[in-house]
Amino acid sequence: ETFEMLIRLAENYTSTLFCNAYRNMAAEATTRVQEFFADVGLFIFGTDVSTEEFVNRFFDTLFPVVYNHVINPGLTDISLEYAECLRMARRDIRPFGNVPQKAIGQLGRSLLPSRTFLQALNLGIEVINTTDHLHFSKDCSRALLRMQYCPHCQGLTLSKPCMGYCLNVIRGCLANMAEVDLHWRGYIQSLEELSSAMSGTYDIEHVLLNFHSLVNDAVVQARINGPELSEQVKKVCGPPVRKPTQSPGCSFDQNKDNQGLKMFSRDNEETLANRRKEFISHLRLYRAFYGGLADQLCGIELAAADGLPCWNGEDVVRRY
Repeated sequence: ETFEMLIRLAENYTSTLFCNAYRNMAAEATTRVQEFFADVGLFIFGTDVSTEEFVNRFFDTLFPVVYNHVINPGLTDISLEYAECLRMARRDIRPFGNVPQKAIGQLGRSLLPSRTFLQALNLGIEVINTTDHLHFSKDCSRALLRMQYCPHCQGLTLSKPCMGYCLNVIRGCLANMAEVDLHWRGYIQSLEELSSAMSGTYDIEHVLLNFHSLVNDAVVQARINGPELSEQVKKVCGPPVRKPTQSPGCSFDQNKDNQGLKMFSRDNEETLANRRKEFISHLRLYRAFYGGLADQLCGIELAAADGLPCWNGEDVVRRY
């Protein structure tokens, strides 16, 4: 949910940029922005899409809009065929300079760790769900029966098993679980390392929430090099072919989900980085969960406290 909120906020920032600074092309640009952030979401949540491809696709589809309203504005819009020619020519003409390549680098290095982190969380859930339903062997069932209920046959209903005896039985029953321990510890360590890799310059929050700045740099660069770009476009696509329609103004609702989005951006506790740190610190407490399960079960509820008479499997004794 936090990742989804972050993507929505970044989309909101980018659409707001067009509404505030480039209102005449906001409606068309906002559609491209929505498509771009839909691709971001698909990538983060595991769909097999290329970062380089969808970043390039965004700038390809943005170029005809920028050409029509910033580089060579006219009373009417360019035709669909001419827009398609511009889209195809964008990578050769390079109207946005090195901004697309910069965006590819930043998004590539920030989105992949986030995607891997979410996949790792799903793996953790799978491990927990799998180990939640254990089938005990007959030997284990007999040993548990003897430990828990045999003293009742002698009228010793209040006696609890001795700690050492309890540990022997429970460890035997959870032998398969103990095998998970080493891998579980390694898993948590990997999550910690992955979380560390998600911070700094390529932190996904920093990259996505500043994407609108990159887009603005791209449009400004196209505007500055307008005359030169017009000449390049004429050589490739010919003079602009226009159709008798006019683009609508800004249709983006800036108030949509605004409160929730503002909360996310301003409240430090709600940031993805803080939630991630909090999650990892909680997870560290369970590093030895599988290896120490027998100790937890016996120590907390099953076995008698040290120094008290206890059941050793045959009789109540002072010491095991």
